[in-house]
Amino acid sequence: MRWQNQRRSSNVEDRRGQRAPRMGGRLGLGGLILIAIIAFVLGENPLALISQVGGSSGPAPAQASQPAANDPAAEFVSVVLASTEDVWNSLFANAGSRYQEPTLVLYSGMTQTACGLGQAATGPFYCPGDLQVYLDLSFLNELERMGASGDFAVAYVIAHEVGHHIQRITGTEQQVREMQSRLGQRQSNQLSVLMELQADCFAGVWAHHADQAQNLLEQGDIEEGLRAAASVGDDHLQKMAGRAVQPEAFTHGTSAQRMEWFRRGLQSGSANSCDTFGEAGV
Repeated sequence: MRWQNQRRSSNVEDRRGQRAPRMGGRLGLGGLILIAIIAFVLGENPLALISQVGGSSGPAPAQASQPAANDPAAEFVSVVLASTEDVWNSLFANAGSRYQEPTLVLYSGMTQTACGLGQAATGPFYCPGDLQVYLDLSFLNELERMGASGDFAVAYVIAHEVGHHIQRITGTEQQVREMQSRLGQRQSNQLSVLMELQADCFAGVWAHHADQAQNLLEQGDIEEGLRAAASVGDDHLQKMAGRAVQPEAFTHGTSAQRMEWFRRGLQSGSANSCDTFGEAGV
């Protein structure tokens, strides 16, 4: 990616180095691991389960500062976030609307969120309660371990989480949650898959316009993004965990589906091409 010397976002909070919130003495590391496994099997949000079981005593983090300019990894994610801001501000304006920019929070280990206690083990995530994307930069190493190396792989992940923010501010996320409250687990999981695939498509839309406006993409970047999408497919993750593939437990979609919807947004450059729900007849 040609990201050097590009604009950095001012919507980045750096909580790294802050003391992790206490768990109230009710949930240790073993409990966190157990909950993460249960959440994966059931397709639940691990943050919600941690909040319900463990809780948190102690105040929310103090207002954090922006990352230092001599921090290459933090500078990179700030540039990617700025690029998503530019693209979605323009697309929303063209549609006669106004884009509400999210904040990206950098943290280490654990941090407080409006969705409960955020932890690095869950990977990057978006919290609709506070309209913020959370990222522990150690995930960059985990992404490489999963076979998705390269700067554009990281950019895809950030753009995907921003896609969830778009779902939140446009009302899609709330509508889906309301539908899920009336459905069984399997049908609820299917709606979650459609949410995730749409966010993948939105990431592709961002990449399309970012490349047109900024000449952002270099040779091999698209392949990096596709590998990243494949690496977080439910079937791939279940195989990596040594489990049999269980489609009824999918909450994010298969590797093939995730690559397809990212590619669709990338090729079309239109959010209208990302109607995963309409295509599924929902």
